[in-house]
Amino acid sequence: MPDAEDVRRIALSLPDTTEKIAWSMPTFRVAGKMFATLPEDETSIAVRCPKEERNELVLAEPGKFWIADHESQFAWVRARLEAIEDEGELRDILADSWRQAAPTRLLEAHPRLGLPAQ
Repeated sequence: MPDAEDVRRIALSLPDTTEKIAWSMPTFRVAGKMFATLPEDETSIAVRCPKEERNELVLAEPGKFWIADHESQFAWVRARLEAIEDEGELRDILADSWRQAAPTRLLEAHPRLGLPAQ
């Protein structure tokens, strides 16, 4: 089961990513734009997720994903670290969120980053 240090290590391995404390929690940003947080007691992560996709995630895996009340109007979803299978799944989740926040220049420089394995 991945933990907060795995989140930090994987997030910071993504291109042009930095860590910044905001709202008393670690946040991870690509080119200054937030794509992940380690809220509360660092047992979950919050990541970007299009609203039309996040409802499907929550319905498909309610033990893993949920929407925090204060984030319901935003395109974010939470994931319980204890429910994430392994570092590969964690990397996929973080890289997908990174792609949603990354500027075009980084997406063009890393076209396969965050795409599901084929």
